Amino acid sequence: MPVIVQTLFIEAPIDVCFDLSRSIELHMSSTSQTKERAVKGRTSGLIELGETVTWEAVHFGVRQRLTAVISEYERPYRFVDEMVEGAFKRFKHEHRFESRDGGTLMTDIFDYTSPLGPLGSLADVLFLRSYMERFLMQRNECIKLQAETENYRI
Repeated sequence: MPVIVQTLFIEAPIDVCFDLSRSIELHMSSTSQTKERAVKGRTSGLIELGETVTWEAVHFGVRQRLTAVISEYERPYRFVDEMVEGAFKRFKHEHRFESRDGGTLMTDIFDYTSPLGPLGSLADVLFLRSYMERFLMQRNECIKLQAETENYRI
């Protein structure tokens, strides 16, 4: 069960970072390389506690669907999305926000289990963990860029 932890300092208020992290549109924009789009549940705006979103994307050349629910929510400090249905055996993605030094320290904790038992564990070591690290960092860099732009829009 790999756990990926990433932190990023953003020169923007905590509420801005929190809301951008919940934005369906920003998520789609930040994952354009996988053609990710919201196809069911919350498909635009800011996702809230108890809401689901089904994402469709192309990963490793295969079109996939994944549904996640916002299972925990403490504005503007943290929220958690968990997979309900999809390619992973399970995942829990915690988003934390802390006001610090005139900006926000954003921390992602992505705890997941790959499917396929030992084959999934091998995939983690060979490529999946590094793929997910890059995927999450690209998304976070997009949030940072948007948050630090003076005329950002959610």
